[in-house]
Amino acid sequence: MSKNLTADAIVIGAGIIGTAIALELSKAGRMTLCVDRAPKAGYGSTSSSCAIIRVHYSTLEGTAFAFDAYHDWEDWSGYLGLKRPTDIEAARFHKTGCLVMKTEGNGYLNNVIENVRALSIPFEEWSKDKITERLPGYDLRCYAPAKRIEDPAFGEPGVGQVTGGVFFPTAGYINDPQLASQNVQAAAEAAGCSFLFNREVVQIPSTGGRVTGVLLDDGLEIEAPVVVNVAGPHSSKVNELAGAVSDMRITTRALRQEVAHVPAPEGLDFEGSGLVVSDNDIGVYCRPETGNYVLAGSEDPPCDPHDWVDPDEFNRDFSDQATTQALRLAQRMGGLKLPNRMRGVVDLYDVTEDWLPIYDRSAIDGFYMACGSSGNQFKNAPGAGRLMADLIDYCESGRDHDREPFQFKLTHIDFDLDTASMSRRREINPDSSFSVLG
Repeated sequence: MSKNLTADAIVIGAGIIGTAIALELSKAGRMTLCVDRAPKAGYGSTSSSCAIIRVHYSTLEGTAFAFDAYHDWEDWSGYLGLKRPTDIEAARFHKTGCLVMKTEGNGYLNNVIENVRALSIPFEEWSKDKITERLPGYDLRCYAPAKRIEDPAFGEPGVGQVTGGVFFPTAGYINDPQLASQNVQAAAEAAGCSFLFNREVVQIPSTGGRVTGVLLDDGLEIEAPVVVNVAGPHSSKVNELAGAVSDMRITTRALRQEVAHVPAPEGLDFEGSGLVVSDNDIGVYCRPETGNYVLAGSEDPPCDPHDWVDPDEFNRDFSDQATTQALRLAQRMGGLKLPNRMRGVVDLYDVTEDWLPIYDRSAIDGFYMACGSSGNQFKNAPGAGRLMADLIDYCESGRDHDREPFQFKLTHIDFDLDTASMSRRREINPDSSFSVLG
């Protein structure tokens, strides 16, 4: 191979968001090259994603962005541009709906309901009787605040019950996030994109304040006027390589997370009839998992410590965090039993200070950021691809995005997204949940 290549744009990272950006840049006519240190698309943190598709967020902009992308998951073959849905093995969207419990901790969802009403997103108010009808045996006694297993009061109910929730029918999960990324890779390649795997970016040179390309660990130099950082938990290191951190008010760090996969209670077909549940009272979300398992993740309550790590050196063994999450869920779901050997995933989120993403340019001309996904942006990948491609066009045409932020017109709904809400230079958004919920 030649030690020099040229491209119109380089995308660093071939997870679900990186491949989506590569697809849209290629569709826009840019000769695009996507580089990833892993052997295949979706093999990084995307492979460990819970891949939940939902439309409720703490901010109006986040809600609109998610609802727009939901339409792409609902018509996955159409998004990929397949003439026939059977042309490839495609990731599957399990449209189960999502139930969010109303609690004091989430303001009884008043803000969330206001957001979805403003966007005409369908939802249903569920009483406690409706909840237990849909989830037989679900114990609605209050356990808040969420506790850890070493707390003497763990498992002891408090006063009162969860009296209701909100059900969103436009929700569910993707069966295979890795396959979804490879689907988008195939669509990007059909649009002219090239992919390089098992390659790591070691330098991002610039001249006169403008990026000039990248240097890979095997000595290959790729010249390009546009470089996009979609490196997930490694995004902070990539930003430092580019020298692009000087004006960032919002930054990213790698956060270690554990997700437990626990057998469903005997007699409960949770895989076939379950749904996504977000339960702020116990600080846990769950969804069905293959093999009639229940996936249990943390909603980051104050009792759960944050384990900030170096993305190249972290412990992939389970700790008592996964056990804590599973036992919190067992408070609700009678008969849930922990296996002798915990299964699930241990991986990383790329987290910003307000748990909302950065989709932006940088202080270095031609260097762009799509990072800080904070565990809640998998679902938004199709929209993120379109946003970044249009933002790059906006900036490369000479517009001053920092002074006049790009207004992004969503594809499937009538909404203009002010991308200042996703800027690296924004103030911390006080409306955020400051958790994986976004």
